[in-house]
Amino acid sequence: MDEHRIETERLTLRPPQPEDAAEVQRLAGDFRIADVTSSIPHPYPPELAQQWIERCAQDWASGTAANFIIIESASGKLVGSMALKDIGRGEAEVGYWIGVPYWSRGYASEACNALVDFAFQQLRLRRLHASHLARNPQSGRVLFKAGFRHLGLGHSQCGCQGKLEPVELYERVSGE
Repeated sequence: MDEHRIETERLTLRPPQPEDAAEVQRLAGDFRIADVTSSIPHPYPPELAQQWIERCAQDWASGTAANFIIIESASGKLVGSMALKDIGRGEAEVGYWIGVPYWSRGYASEACNALVDFAFQQLRLRRLHASHLARNPQSGRVLFKAGFRHLGLGHSQCGCQGKLEPVELYERVSGE
């Protein structure tokens, strides 16, 4: 699995391991994370983190997703997750979350830039797309810093309440 490790100046992105489950559950279980993501429930039961980690390995093996745990290199602390989801036909969706204690440190932008490079250079994808809740503009700044282009507004069932909400849509094409 080491060949799937991505190193940046301050971070290491690596595949999720079973020993990550407790910290994933603790960080992702914060209501503020579930409230702005489409797939993280609240409350977040402990067994769900273990199931997610097992699914990550299956998705990597089948080529349908590349999920990474984001580690703060200096401390070894788990700070979040970043993924390429629904890989197929030369494209994928980018998704991520950063634990609340690590917000406003530029970690999402640093990890997203590295993931984009990985997607285009290693996986040879041609197009990436992403979205975020309109009420979460910080996520848009992450995508903008990673070279994504704003496409417009859509609607999606998001947040842990599952309400239909406005989302901002983005894309990045290889070579742009």
